Amino acid sequence: MTYTQLGCLAVTLAIVVDVLFLRTNLITRKVFWVSYAIIFFFQLITNGMFTGFGIVRYEDAAIIGGTSPEVGAPPLIGDGRLAFAPVEDLLFGFALVLISLCCWVWLGRRGLQRTPKAGPPIWRR
Repeated sequence: MTYTQLGCLAVTLAIVVDVLFLRTNLITRKVFWVSYAIIFFFQLITNGMFTGFGIVRYEDAAIIGGTSPEVGAPPLIGDGRLAFAPVEDLLFGFALVLISLCCWVWLGRRGLQRTPKAGPPIWRR
């Protein structure tokens, strides 16, 4: 499978877990999209640094677009890239954030360990 196919599969599975499995329905809430917009901004910065400085490189055949051999560096925008990183990274980032928040909400609804079982004592006034 290509990186693009894996990214699309990750997004699909994350949405299925959100809507059908855990039934948190986060993708239907405005607060999720506002939170994701903040995360998206910082994801572009970090992905851009890693790919722009050449710390992370991608196989051209596995992603949308590629790196032109005469230039050697990925473009800032265009050719399947946004802030130097392939757009597929945004798919994986979305899936990761959605799954993490779904688990957090799902566990919170079940009241999992609302009072700490370890750590320093909770002092009451």
